[in-house]
Amino acid sequence: MAGMERRRNKRLELTSRLIIKRLDNSDEKQEVAIEVSDVSKTGLGFYCTVPLEIGAVYEAYLTIWTKEVIHAFVEIVRIEKDEDFFKYGGIFIGMPEMDAARIEIYETVNSNQ
Repeated sequence: MAGMERRRNKRLELTSRLIIKRLDNSDEKQEVAIEVSDVSKTGLGFYCTVPLEIGAVYEAYLTIWTKEVIHAFVEIVRIEKDEDFFKYGGIFIGMPEMDAARIEIYETVNSNQ
């Protein structure tokens, strides 16, 4: 299965940043800046220097190409360790349809160029 595409939606590369906070541990209020590598209406990939846990859900504020901020919840589903950082894959949990549609519209416009 190596190299096989498992994503349900096309991924987009954006130069954006997120601030995330772990939801299930109210004692930890650490906010971490991350670099988004790709995003679709169902999830995102990002780089971070802080270790996160697979299966954990984090609160996120995603700044999209229109400079709007989308408030989302992200469950970590994939972790890869690289030299000085981690690469994560996450799925959106309970994202409002309006916010998912913003990403999908950009996806459609970009694929027609």
